[in-house]
Amino acid sequence: MKTIFTTGQVAKICKVAPRTVSKWFDSGRLRGYRIPGSQDRRIPREHLIRFLKEHGMPLGELEDEAMGKVLLVGVDPTIRAGVVDMLDSDDYKVDSAMSGFEAGIQAESLHPDCVIVDFGMGRSEALMIAQNLRKNGEYSETVLIALLTDDDNASGFDRTIFNETFRKPFDTGLLAERVRTLISRKKQLA
Repeated sequence: MKTIFTTGQVAKICKVAPRTVSKWFDSGRLRGYRIPGSQDRRIPREHLIRFLKEHGMPLGELEDEAMGKVLLVGVDPTIRAGVVDMLDSDDYKVDSAMSGFEAGIQAESLHPDCVIVDFGMGRSEALMIAQNLRKNGEYSETVLIALLTDDDNASGFDRTIFNETFRKPFDTGLLAERVRTLISRKKQLA
């Protein structure tokens, strides 16, 4: 995943002349920096994405990077609907899976930034899904959130594999806000 772009690369993404990108940069509309001792400009990915969104331009090849991707595993339909409603479809893609097998297939195609696992599907299956994700190097930085029942809170298990845990019942708005925060933090560090 490319994090810094030249004016030529930005021009190609935006389908404009490199001089146009230079004008955007020089006028302050497109933020970035100059290479010391040179006139070369560099535009960080997050500034480019913000510029494209602000000006209603297509994100093109950056679209997949820009969207937060969330995989809901075993999450009951009420909670799923609440999360989908509260995460803007322009900024987040939400998929769901009902089993560990389905979660593995979805994770391969979606490459989620966040996986929410509902322990209501069964504690052993939920833990197995989380452990398998953590073992796979591709998903080592994926945000993992557990939705726990009272039974899961009472019994001890290693919670360190999860970034967050929510105990049912909980405010779906709070969950959605936490997902937004954790994904944006993850994308800034990437």
